[in-house]
Amino acid sequence: MGKKNPEVDAFVGRAKAWQAETKKLRAILLDCGLCEELKWGKPCYTHQGNNLAIIQGFKQHCAVMFFKGSLLKDPAGQLVRPGEHSQAGMRLEFTSVKRVNELEPALRRFVAQAIRLEQAGAKVDFKAKHELTLPDELSSRLKGDPALAAAFRALTPGRRRAYVMHFSGAKQPATRAARIEKCVGRILAGKGLNDR
Repeated sequence: MGKKNPEVDAFVGRAKAWQAETKKLRAILLDCGLCEELKWGKPCYTHQGNNLAIIQGFKQHCAVMFFKGSLLKDPAGQLVRPGEHSQAGMRLEFTSVKRVNELEPALRRFVAQAIRLEQAGAKVDFKAKHELTLPDELSSRLKGDPALAAAFRALTPGRRRAYVMHFSGAKQPATRAARIEKCVGRILAGKGLNDR
């Protein structure tokens, strides 16, 4: 059994929502032999120093999110993708202590799988980081400006992806072009979309 972390004790004591569910989830995760830390302001569970799962609270539910959840076998379809662009994390969602009790066997199976994956050194293939489909407006702008093209290629994969998602999110070509023009200076400066 894992050892309780005093920082997580304090977190649980302050929690205004999902406190009973968090206590129950915490007990299960510790019983699975995981180490407990407070990371990103949330109870995080590790195995041999590697992040395995984190307890998250939302308005509608609380969840245990597995950092490499996309690698877990889930024949019953119980895991939920946190967002449309999520590639690695998958979570098991709970709306009551009763639901935690019902899903406890599945949670324990997912934890055991996640531990085996970590021990095997499994990695998530982040295809979207390597396979970006540029909007036509960006492709044209980069072809016409070699300095901008070089600066865009020099950005980290995550920064390039954030820009592509931002530009592609506009429905109208004129809006996409305007977004690109607005970001040219940031790209040339080597900054990401949200960098200061």
